[in-house]
Amino acid sequence: MSSRSKRPTQDAERQARLAALREAQQKADRRRRIILVIAGAAVAFALIVPTAIVLMNQTRRTAEVEAAAEAPIEGEEQVEVPSATHVAEPVPYETVAPTAVAGGSLPPLGGDHDPVVQNCGFYTAPVRNENAVHSLEHGAVWLTYQEGLDAAAVERLRALAEDNSYVLASPYADLAAPVVATAWGVQVALDSVDDERLAPFVERYQQGEQTPEPGAPCSGGIGE
Repeated sequence: MSSRSKRPTQDAERQARLAALREAQQKADRRRRIILVIAGAAVAFALIVPTAIVLMNQTRRTAEVEAAAEAPIEGEEQVEVPSATHVAEPVPYETVAPTAVAGGSLPPLGGDHDPVVQNCGFYTAPVRNENAVHSLEHGAVWLTYQEGLDAAAVERLRALAEDNSYVLASPYADLAAPVVATAWGVQVALDSVDDERLAPFVERYQQGEQTPEPGAPCSGGIGE
């Protein structure tokens, strides 16, 4: 057979091999795409399921807190506040006096107070009663905590103050309980930041019906 007659056969064989290689490459590419799609779906599923569980748990917890806030909160004390006058310094005056109880004192629940509001937020040092009472008048919940409370508990209170625009959190000297939640005219002493009454109290009394001046700002005063 001449070299001319062999060349078409060789060309045909080469084309066939190239076609087979292309087909094999295309099959490999398809397999890779399928593997990537499956892997991506698996990753998305792995991310979505835990996120969905977290969201469901948060929704359930929110519903539980709202339901608890509708019911009477065990151990809360309510008082009739006789006066809510703005008294300018340096004229001496008194707020509703802190209640002395066994084991220490409790913050005031209202009364005459400084004309300047204590900015809501978290504090690592005590704030003045007179300014904090003004915050209560505007619908704040004042979360006081014992000096020396453990760091993790303090961070929980910081988070509450950062997540709620009408929460004021600060240490309080000689506090009678680890944490005391106070709103205008109402107060509850709590065993810890994990006390089940804390979140319902904030939910119920932050800008609650007992607020003398709901909607008034808890900012623009003193404190950072």
